[in-house]
Amino acid sequence: MPALSLYELNNLVASVLSIDLPDEYWVEAELSEAREVRGHCYMELVQKDEASNTPIAKASAKCWASRWAMLRPMFERITGQRLHAGMKVMLRVKAQFHAAYGFSWIVSDINPEYTMGDLMRRRQEIIKQLKAEGVFDLQRELIIPAFAQHIAVVSSEGAAGYGDFCRQLADNAQGYKFAVQLFSATMQGEAVEHSVIAALNRIYSQQDHFDVVVIIRGGGATSDLSGFDTLALAENVANFPLPIITGIGHDRDESILDMVAHTRVKTPTAAAQLLIDNLSRTDQLIELLRQRIVHYTQQRMHTEQVRLKAVSERIPVLFSLVSVREQARIERLSRQMLNAVARRIDTARQRVERIEIRLADNVRHRLVDEHYRLKMLEQRIEAENPERLLRRGYSITTYEGRAVHDASQLPKGAVVETRVEKGRFKAKVE
Repeated sequence: MPALSLYELNNLVASVLSIDLPDEYWVEAELSEAREVRGHCYMELVQKDEASNTPIAKASAKCWASRWAMLRPMFERITGQRLHAGMKVMLRVKAQFHAAYGFSWIVSDINPEYTMGDLMRRRQEIIKQLKAEGVFDLQRELIIPAFAQHIAVVSSEGAAGYGDFCRQLADNAQGYKFAVQLFSATMQGEAVEHSVIAALNRIYSQQDHFDVVVIIRGGGATSDLSGFDTLALAENVANFPLPIITGIGHDRDESILDMVAHTRVKTPTAAAQLLIDNLSRTDQLIELLRQRIVHYTQQRMHTEQVRLKAVSERIPVLFSLVSVREQARIERLSRQMLNAVARRIDTARQRVERIEIRLADNVRHRLVDEHYRLKMLEQRIEAENPERLLRRGYSITTYEGRAVHDASQLPKGAVVETRVEKGRFKAKVE
């Protein structure tokens, strides 16, 4: 049997497919890849096992530019998203086997309602999980500071929305000053989740420098909002310690990020105006409190002036009464003091008189005693007078000016002097 060329074999396969699969079929699948090249849309389809999430079927699909130009706007308008990896789709396809390019499914239609249902289901699952974790409403428990002027902005660098935000803040009619710091992030496509989380982490590392965080996106298609409908990003925003304001969508579009944020506004300029209005309310409150303080002070001053006038009118009367009362009190005290002094002087005089009497008696008795004592001393002195002893026949012998009591103590040859009643004489010891 002669061999077929590859071209002949492929044409044979194409003929069989055209005969056996002549119709178009609706197929449900997940996109593992979706890209546009020169207006054509190339897709990689996959079906995964529900238990293990392992691919059990794969196929390629194409939608030619002529058809894709009609399908894409319709799909994005209804779903609000572009085709991207991970999205579930329902496609109407027809089998095609090209001799040069091989087999592929050709897409002629797409059912956006199917994708909408899947997206809504996933959104509801994320919302349900956030509520189960108790973080869905955490941001709304925070309070935007009354003087919120230090703003951390997560946006695309150079984006028109960021410029509009800054101009709105700078050109406010009240002249309020704001300090804005940009933390650049990708705001569309599949990189949104990772990029915005990274920006929030950088803000978190210096959170004490900011009062509030603003996440804004300047324009862009509604289909670019899919990156803001992820669980990881929603959890990061819900648990963030600073109030987060979002301005990433349009009036009719609300992402999960909007749902968990502290406040959601439509546009970057609306976010800026919210901050201006917040500071304006604070300014108005301060002015109201200032007026209340002034009013209260004026009332209090008037009250005190009336009170002071009444007191000043009573002072002369009160002074007169007090003066009379104190004068009487002084006179009473003066009399009491004079009487007390007189009594004290009389008592002291009587004590002095008693002391004088006792002193005279004591002096007289002491003089008598001392006179008697002197008499006795005179008698004792007279009794011991050497002259008296000499007159009675006694003598006094001295050696070198001292009286001799023991003759044995005198040295041989010593000259002693003896005194008698009448005269003196010397003698030499043998």
